[in-house]
Amino acid sequence: MTRAVHWLLPHPLLTILLALVWVLLQNKITAGMAVFGLILGIIIPRATAIWWPDRPKGIRMGKMIAYSVIVMWDIVVANIQVAWIVLTVPNAKLKPAWIVVPLELIQPEAITVLAGTITLTPGTVSADLSDEGHSLLVHVLHTDDPEAVRDEIKIRYERRLKEIFP
Repeated sequence: MTRAVHWLLPHPLLTILLALVWVLLQNKITAGMAVFGLILGIIIPRATAIWWPDRPKGIRMGKMIAYSVIVMWDIVVANIQVAWIVLTVPNAKLKPAWIVVPLELIQPEAITVLAGTITLTPGTVSADLSDEGHSLLVHVLHTDDPEAVRDEIKIRYERRLKEIFP
């Protein structure tokens, strides 16, 4: 029985998320839309399961939710900071920087989440991952201390991702 359920629902959380997103995109909650969303939520993960051979195991969802809240807060704060920089700092006084962030993360999913987090936060962009996956190249719009930015990424994001993806 467990094997059949795993075959039908290779990614149960993705199934729920897809069904929920489908219902929200329809702007109305009806039984038909919920059933169709559930059908899509079953078919899409099943059809794409071949490209997910090594899905991460043991993700700590409570910590992932806390991480998501922190990232959303950081995005709001960074939006205000970038708006302030754009409005008050002349182009000649901007101090952009390329920063190499050494990574302790080894799981590709964790590295992807970190790179996405950096790119989603206004004022920073993940530009490249080293061939070995040991460092991430990040561009910062304006900073006086590139080392502090690197340390903040490692402490605020990477440390938490190491707890989420053990």
